[in-house]
Amino acid sequence: MPVYEYKALDIKGKTTSGIVDAESPLIARQKLRASRTFPVSIKEVHETPAKKEPRSFLIFRYFKRVRPSEVSMMTRQLATIVGAGFPLVSAIDTLIPQTRSKAFKKILAKIKDSIVEGNSFARSLSLYPRTFSSLYVNMVQAGETSGTLEIVLERLADITENQQALKQRIHSALTYPVFMTFIGALVLFFLLTFIVPSITSIFTDMNQALPAPTLFLITISDLFKNYWWIILIVMTGILIALNGIKKTSKGRYLLDKNMLFWPGVGLLTKKLATARFARTLGSLLENGVSLLPALEIVKNIAGNKLIANLIENAAKEVEKGQALGLALAEGKIFPDLSIQMIRVGEQSGELEAMLNKIADVFENEVETSIMRMTSLLEPVMILVMGIIVGFIVLSICLPIFEMNQLIM
Repeated sequence: MPVYEYKALDIKGKTTSGIVDAESPLIARQKLRASRTFPVSIKEVHETPAKKEPRSFLIFRYFKRVRPSEVSMMTRQLATIVGAGFPLVSAIDTLIPQTRSKAFKKILAKIKDSIVEGNSFARSLSLYPRTFSSLYVNMVQAGETSGTLEIVLERLADITENQQALKQRIHSALTYPVFMTFIGALVLFFLLTFIVPSITSIFTDMNQALPAPTLFLITISDLFKNYWWIILIVMTGILIALNGIKKTSKGRYLLDKNMLFWPGVGLLTKKLATARFARTLGSLLENGVSLLPALEIVKNIAGNKLIANLIENAAKEVEKGQALGLALAEGKIFPDLSIQMIRVGEQSGELEAMLNKIADVFENEVETSIMRMTSLLEPVMILVMGIIVGFIVLSICLPIFEMNQLIM
């Protein structure tokens, strides 16, 4: 069924806009008038599910994308409505007007039309992979197959909300250090480019031998003053080169491998990947997805090429009859505690529950580690800034002290 975008006036004369699905523009106008909304303009949205989601410039794609928080809220509402006994199509139709994002409204309308045409809910969701992850689609498919869609939707809402809460806590912890680093870099750039040259020019005009720290400061200051644009070009080139390397398979593998073995950051990355792996795998197994397809899904959302390869190799070993814990232990990436807990879960027949416990343990460890790192990072940043500013002040004061001694 076609979908139309409209601009209209309500009974109070206020301008409103939205989308409506109807067989023709005439029927769309009739539906709007029946709801006491009077259309001013109406046009068909020609985007089709076959095209999946449009590719555009990165900045426009960022603003048009559907935020995970919107998907989480929709999932929670859909679980409540379906659990109350509403048919799936009617439930989605109820949610469309309540959705704020126009992009998400279009996606939900297309999903509803796809279901009406005879496709399953999971199949309709899979047409929008940038909005609905493979985890989401496969859990919905398992819920449709087992007849427990409302339970699966509740579980999905819990998973997405927990993931968003963890990300929000991590971002909140890192916001202040990142902000202070940015401000400190700007202050130093301003000092070296504008303030220091005006002061050190006095010393250069005196034709006097200057101390080594002062000469070093003058050299750095001249570099920033005369060649700041080269520095910006080099930094931009490095960022573009790193982005290009990440897009290649070999480059992404090397970057991900180095990330896992950096001091401090590597251990944190392993813990975060372990928590994501355990949470996703446990949720899939709890909702009826068998182990091998679940490992294939988890591999695709690992977020690290090395870990994805480890999971893929582990799946092959499991297919041959080896235990999951032993297969994962061969890669020597997952922490020993997680391997031991998986082996205990396999032996006791409670693998799903044990995976959820692993996720809880390592999510808490990640959050605690980040809080500890940020608490240490703040005084380190203050110390580094103090040393740099102290060096600048000392380099400026040394020639002045020497001149005072000559005068005396």
